[in-house]
Amino acid sequence: MADSDSEPAMAFDVDTVFSQLKQTDKIALLSGIDFWHTHPIPAHNVPSVRFTDGPNGIRGTKFFAGVPAACLPCGTALGATWDKALLRKAGKLIGDECIAKGAHGWLGPTVNMQRSPLGGRGFESFSEDPHLAGTIAASMIIGCESTGIISTVKHFVGNDQEHERRAVDCLIAPRAFREVYLRPFQIVARDANPGALMTSYNKINGKHVVDNPELLQDLIRDEWKWDPLIVSDWYGTYTTIDAMVAGLDLEMPGVSRYRGKYIESAVQARLIKQSTIDARARRVLKFVHRASQVKVSEEEVGRDYPEDRALNRLVSSNAIVLLKNESSILPLPKTLKKIALIGSHVRTPQISGGGSATLLPYYTVSLHDAVTEAVPGATITHEVGAYAHSMLPAINSMLRNAIIQFYNEPPKVTDRKLLGIEHVKSATFQLMDYNEIPALNRGMFWGSLIGEFIPEATGTYDFGLTVFGTANLYLNDELIIENTTNQTRGTAFFGKGTVEKIGSKEMEAGKSYNIRIEFGSANTTTMETIGMVNFGGGAAHLGACLRMGREEMVQRAVDAAKEAEQTIICTGLSGEWESEGFDRPHMDLPPGIDEMISQVLAVAPNAVIVNQSGTPISMPWADQAKCIVQAWYGGNEAGHGMSDVLFGDVNPSGKLPLSWPVSVKHNPAYLNYASVGGRVLYGEDVYVGYKFYEKTDREVLFPFGHGLSYTTFALSSTEVRLDPEVFTPENPSVAVVKVKNTGAVSGQQVLQLYISAPTSPTPRPLKELHGFEKIMLQAGEEQEIRIPVDKYATSFWDEIESMWKSEAGTYEVLIGTSSQEILGTGKLVVPETRYWLGL
Repeated sequence: MADSDSEPAMAFDVDTVFSQLKQTDKIALLSGIDFWHTHPIPAHNVPSVRFTDGPNGIRGTKFFAGVPAACLPCGTALGATWDKALLRKAGKLIGDECIAKGAHGWLGPTVNMQRSPLGGRGFESFSEDPHLAGTIAASMIIGCESTGIISTVKHFVGNDQEHERRAVDCLIAPRAFREVYLRPFQIVARDANPGALMTSYNKINGKHVVDNPELLQDLIRDEWKWDPLIVSDWYGTYTTIDAMVAGLDLEMPGVSRYRGKYIESAVQARLIKQSTIDARARRVLKFVHRASQVKVSEEEVGRDYPEDRALNRLVSSNAIVLLKNESSILPLPKTLKKIALIGSHVRTPQISGGGSATLLPYYTVSLHDAVTEAVPGATITHEVGAYAHSMLPAINSMLRNAIIQFYNEPPKVTDRKLLGIEHVKSATFQLMDYNEIPALNRGMFWGSLIGEFIPEATGTYDFGLTVFGTANLYLNDELIIENTTNQTRGTAFFGKGTVEKIGSKEMEAGKSYNIRIEFGSANTTTMETIGMVNFGGGAAHLGACLRMGREEMVQRAVDAAKEAEQTIICTGLSGEWESEGFDRPHMDLPPGIDEMISQVLAVAPNAVIVNQSGTPISMPWADQAKCIVQAWYGGNEAGHGMSDVLFGDVNPSGKLPLSWPVSVKHNPAYLNYASVGGRVLYGEDVYVGYKFYEKTDREVLFPFGHGLSYTTFALSSTEVRLDPEVFTPENPSVAVVKVKNTGAVSGQQVLQLYISAPTSPTPRPLKELHGFEKIMLQAGEEQEIRIPVDKYATSFWDEIESMWKSEAGTYEVLIGTSSQEILGTGKLVVPETRYWLGL
C-alpha cells in the first residue's frame, strides 16, 4: 500500500508546543472532533489522530459502506488458544490492519471478567480468570504496539454486563475488586504498558468510574505508576468538572457534550484549576505525539494478504476446543464418501459477535466450503434442521443490484432532490458515522433502498424489518411491512432498534422481484428515546427466510443423517444473540435446535456436534453425544479452522478459558446478575468461575482449562521442582517439569500452573491460576518446561491494611491440564509475610 501511505506527521516537541498553546487550544485538545478523531492544531504541526474499533478486527471509520477487514476469532476463542506467542502475532496483524485503515489507536483489547455466561459482550473478553485474561491481553498489546499503533485496553472497570450499563452501580468488595476485576489491567500495565486506557460506562460502589479520582489518579497513575491516555468510552462522559479532576484526559466522541465552552465557564467561575487543564491537555498532546509517528495510510484500504489468511486460519484452528471424543470419532478420515452437514451454521459461518465487534470481512469461509475442499470426492448433503436466527437472516445472498438513494425530504415530497447514492450488498445498514454526503442533513434525512430480490426456493417467504428510525418494505410496490408507527423497542442496534415486524409473500424460485425500503433516519422514530444514546443516522435490518415447518425441517435432517456415512451438526448462536447492548436471558440454544440434535443423534450416534458461540450454552444432549467441538466465532477462516480440526490437519489444542456450567442456575452470579434498582451486587466475591465451582464442590459440564487432543501427554514425574523452593520477591521461583508426548502424532499441550494455600488462615480459593505454557511436542518427544511464579501468586488483598499481602507459609504448586486434572505437585515456601503496593 506504499502509494497510499502517508508520511508520519512532522515531529513536534511536546514541551515546546505546550508552552505556546493558547487556552482555547488546550481545551480543544480534551475532546474529539468527530466519531474517531482528535483535535488538530495545524499552527503547531499537531495533527489529528484516529481511533478505530474493534476487539477482533479493525473496522475503520465506517459502520456503513466501509472497507473490508480481517476478522480474527472472538475474544473467548483467542483466550482458548492459551498461546502467548501466537497472539503476539495476532496483535501485530491488528496493528497492521490499523495502519491500512489510517488509524493510530486500536480500541482494544477487552479484558472484562466473564462472571456470568449471560453477559452480552462475554464473547469479546478472554476469560473468567484474571491471570489468563491479563496475560493474553498483554501478548496482543505487545504485538500491536510493535507496529507503532497504540492499544487502548478496555473497559476500566466492571463493565461485565450490558443491562443498564451506563447507570448500573456495581457493588464490589475491595478484595474481589483487586484480585479479580482490576487484576487483568494490573497485569497489562506491568507486562505491556499500553499507551491508552478506556473507562467503562458504569459506576463502582456509588460513583461512575469516569468521575472517580481514586481509580484514575490514585490507583492508575500514583500507585501503579502507569500513565496511559485515559479516554472515555464513546458517550461515556457525564460531567465536566468531576471527570477532569478525576483524571479523564479525552472525551470521545466529538463534538464535545461536556467540555469546550463548559470548561471555559468552569474556569471563569474558578471551579477547576488551571493545573488540571494543563495536565489533561499535556497528556493528550503526548499521546498525539507518539501516535503520529507511525506511518499510516491516507485512505482506508485493505491488506488481504496470503500470510494474514494463513495466520488467521492458524488462530481459528488453535482456538477450537475438543470437549468430548468418545471412541476416537475424530479425526475423521478423508476417505468418506457421503457426508451429511446439518445445521444453521453450515453455510453461514458465524465470524463474530455483535456490536462494536462487527465489521465487514474481506471474505468468509463456511464449513460447507471447507469440507468440500477437504474431501473433494465426497457427496455432501446439507439440511438446516432448525433455524438459529433471532431476527430473520439478512437477505444478502438474494439481493441484487441494490443501491441506497439519500434525500433531505421524505418520500411524500414528489420533487425531492437526490443528494447521493451508495451501492450496497446487504439490506442491513447502520448510519451512525455516515458522513459521505456533505449536503445531507445529519439531524434528519431519508433514504430509499432499491434493488432486486431473487428467492432461492419456491414457497412462502417471511420478511422481517427492524429499524432505528422508521421504514416500510415494498415488493413490486406492494406494502409488505409497515414499521413507521406503533414501534416497540427491541435489542437490535445497541438496544435502539425496534422489535422486528413481520410480513410474508408467496414467491417463485429464480424470479426477480423489485424490492424497496423507504427509510427515515433516527430522529423520525416514534419510540420513546429517553435514556437512549442517539448515535445519529439510524439503522435498519431486512431479513427473509423460506417458511418451513419445524417438524418437516427436523425430519429432513434425520433422513439425511440416516443415509450418510458421517454426520456433522454445526449450529449455535450468533451476533444476534450475543452482542453489545443487551445480555442473554438464558443459556439455551434457539428454540428447536436441542430437539433436532437429539433426534439426529438417535439415528446417527457418531454424529459430531460443532457449536459456535462466544460463551457457554446449555447442552441437554451432552450425555447422548459422543463427540462435541466448541468452535466459538471463528473469524474469516471459521470454516477452515473447523475443518482442519475435524479432519486432522490440525491436532486440537484449545483449552476452555471459562468454566462450562451444567445449568445457568449453577453459575455463582445467577442470583446477582442484571441491574436491580440501579445496582448489581457482586455477591460471589473472589469466587468467580472455577473458583466457585471447586469451593462449593459443584459439578460442571466441562471444567476451566479443559480440552482434548488426538495424542496423549504425561509428566515424567508427579513431583514439580521449584527453583528455588524458598520464594522471595527478590529471588522469585520457577516451576520445572518434564512433559512427554506419549501418543502417535505431534500435538500441543497447555501446562497450567495453579497455586493453593491450604494452611492460610484467610479464606481463599482452593486453587488459582498463576502461570501457563503452551508447547509443541512431536510423537515421543520430551521437553523440560519452566513456568515462572511471581509475587502475585502468593498474594491476596488485605482489606484491613489496604495492601497486597504475601503471606508466610507453605504453598502447593499444582501443574495440570485443566483446573480438575492435576498431574504434578510441588511445594513453595514463603519465609516471611510482606505487604506491597504497585505493579
